[in-house]
Amino acid sequence: QVQLVESGGGLVQAGGSLRLSCAASGRTFSRYAMGWFRQAPGKEREFVAAISRPGGNTFYADSVKGRFTISRDNAKNTVYVQMNSLKPEDTAVYYCAAGGSGRPRVPVYTSWGRLDFGSWGQGTQVTVSS
Repeated sequence: QVQLVESGGGLVQAGGSLRLSCAASGRTFSRYAMGWFRQAPGKEREFVAAISRPGGNTFYADSVKGRFTISRDNAKNTVYVQMNSLKPEDTAVYYCAAGGSGRPRVPVYTSWGRLDFGSWGQGTQVTVSS
């Protein structure tokens, strides 16, 4: 099981940008597809973005497409999400996730196939003010 630690959250005005990072432990980071999810107060956790193991494929929720960019650096065991043109509705706790069989186990149907996310970080708060 990979251990995940997010950073980079904070308070930003609408239209601004943030970059979240997720550092993964272990030598097998490159074996995992990675993703970002978010959960706003009173709402269910929702998918944001995913990236394949080598990083050649990315997939986004419609709500963030064109504004967010997911990337990974396998040499640094880190996955990122660059968030531009932020909106108040992007306010949420953002979670990093890795493919795996832990709980909760959340499937995502990407353009290149199904991914099952089962390893989670503790989350980082993103607040976008209007």
